[in-house]
Amino acid sequence: MTQWWSPSVIRISGDKSMAGLIKQSEDGMLRMGFEERLVLMANHQIYTDWLYLWWISYTNDPPMHGHIYIILKESLKYAPIIGPAMMFYGFIFMARKWSKDQERLRYRIQKLSTRHSGPLSGSGGGSTLDPMWLLIFPEGTNISANTRQNSATYSAKAGIADMKHQLLPRSTGLQFCLQELKGTVDYLYDCTIGYEGIPSGLYGQDVFTLRSVYFQGRPPKSVNMHWRRDAMYQWTLQRWREKDEMLEQFYKTGKFPGDPVAVEIEGAPREKEWKTPYINTEVKPRNPVEFLQIFAPVVTAGLVGGVLVQIIDRVMGTAPLFGS
Repeated sequence: MTQWWSPSVIRISGDKSMAGLIKQSEDGMLRMGFEERLVLMANHQIYTDWLYLWWISYTNDPPMHGHIYIILKESLKYAPIIGPAMMFYGFIFMARKWSKDQERLRYRIQKLSTRHSGPLSGSGGGSTLDPMWLLIFPEGTNISANTRQNSATYSAKAGIADMKHQLLPRSTGLQFCLQELKGTVDYLYDCTIGYEGIPSGLYGQDVFTLRSVYFQGRPPKSVNMHWRRDAMYQWTLQRWREKDEMLEQFYKTGKFPGDPVAVEIEGAPREKEWKTPYINTEVKPRNPVEFLQIFAPVVTAGLVGGVLVQIIDRVMGTAPLFGS
């Protein structure tokens, strides 16, 4: 859907901590080199943020789109079609009441951190952990005029310096996740997202809604993603202030301050490759008919169901077997 109905330039950059982890192959495809277990956090601009981050997991080598778990607000589980699908997929829904959410979150993280008996690669035995990308939006919701005002009110009440382009992060849930995953996850990945084409004084959700992006032909001209990697224990509120400073520069220049060492472009002249800190790409599958895999289970179930119906009809004497 994104490739066909909502094509946008995806501009990827990173700082020095991302050296060797962001690559563009000669066919233009993005290739990320993240670990199989990590925590991923991002600022929350519009409702499509999680779709682009899910796509990032698809571009990873190996692909991790089947092992991503997104922490979402509980009301989304009741959305038609999408809600039950997200529940089936194992997403984690939060009620935004820590007294209620804490035990639920602990239970889910413990399941994601359970070791399984079996041979390890290159060894004779032991236990291993399942692949897992845990995605969390520390702001708790996307930025809008209302949530921006609430954040400003809280900042004034708490005596904390306010921000311009984000909401103050809710650190309780994130810190809890980091503590519970200690020893099973080595790195925390931080993505700062910015959308080109948001006029001054407006917010992303005012310009780019799911309806306008996918059904009215008005996607953002570019989706900008700046990446950093931290050891798990090093993340602090200061990192979120740095994100706010980067967003300030993005809204002035249209680009994040990337570092050329973070990206690699296959087939580019050596002197050109190291002069650009950005990869420009787009959301697309590795194979143009790959989407047909979505329908494989349905087709298989239909064929099996058809055979069973014919067998039952044959047994009941109402029809010849397989039309013979």
